[in-house]
Amino acid sequence: MTDPEFSTMSSRQRWLAPAKINLFLHVVGRRPDGYHLLQSVFESIDWFDELIFDRTSVPGLVRQGDLLSPESEDLAFRAAKALQQTPSWKKAGKPGAVITVTKTIPAGAGLGGGSSDAATTLMGLNTLWQLGLSQQELAEIGLTLGADVPFFLVGQSAFAQGVGENLQPLESRPRWVVVGVPSCPVATGPIFQAPELTRNSKPLKIADFAQFALDPVWDFGHNDLEPVTRARFPEVDQVLRWFSKAAEGEKIAPAAVRMSGSGGAVFCTAPSKEAAERLKSQVEMLKADAQKNGQGPVLRHLRICQTIPTQSGQGESLVGF
Repeated sequence: MTDPEFSTMSSRQRWLAPAKINLFLHVVGRRPDGYHLLQSVFESIDWFDELIFDRTSVPGLVRQGDLLSPESEDLAFRAAKALQQTPSWKKAGKPGAVITVTKTIPAGAGLGGGSSDAATTLMGLNTLWQLGLSQQELAEIGLTLGADVPFFLVGQSAFAQGVGENLQPLESRPRWVVVGVPSCPVATGPIFQAPELTRNSKPLKIADFAQFALDPVWDFGHNDLEPVTRARFPEVDQVLRWFSKAAEGEKIAPAAVRMSGSGGAVFCTAPSKEAAERLKSQVEMLKADAQKNGQGPVLRHLRICQTIPTQSGQGESLVGF
């Protein structure tokens, strides 16, 4: 329910915040401050949260809809608060907003839903409030919210380095991908802090893998976090096994099956939509067989997606909505 103190103006915009997958994730070192040095390729997929922004005549903020954490910890709310610290916001007359989020991207899955919501809030309110901030300025704000946030502001597939903030656009192609999310949410911090985590993968150049971005099935590289996560979360290990067996039946390279981010989402790229549909059906059958044998719920979500090599980064005006 919107606070009655907020008088919503007719200006309203609807934005979609996409999920992402890490096509690979190599840990190549560690900084003295404890942050890990990474190399990864980020690609957006067509699995979206929906954000609606209503401009208000007073400077406050209301965050409503699906809220998975206290408002002060919510990344969309924090992104809006960060914009209200900028000189541009003051010059624009200190506008406020009602932010309504409808979530479909599962949390704790390595799909970047919270970071995408934050980036989408930065872009949406920058437009709605007419702040005129550049992509670079938004990225600098985004990095204070999370290492993945700048990627969602780039608007295309990217090679990420550093802690994830050093981004190079990557020419890619739309590809079919089956995504499975285990029933267990996975917290990122403990995975990175695990003593058994490999932190010495060989650094790469973009030329080392650029050709793979144009292939329908991605089977380059690996995810250094995957062995740690699957050892600590049996559900992730089980879903990886199901995907591997299904991929084998489709004669898809075993390396095409991997985990995204710190998990627990598992994905497999497929050479065609038909192959993706068969792959999904095979995983569903393996899940059903396990449940017949008394295994509890292991798989929370299973869906076919497409990667999004480039995005328009534009919202939809809903004036008088």
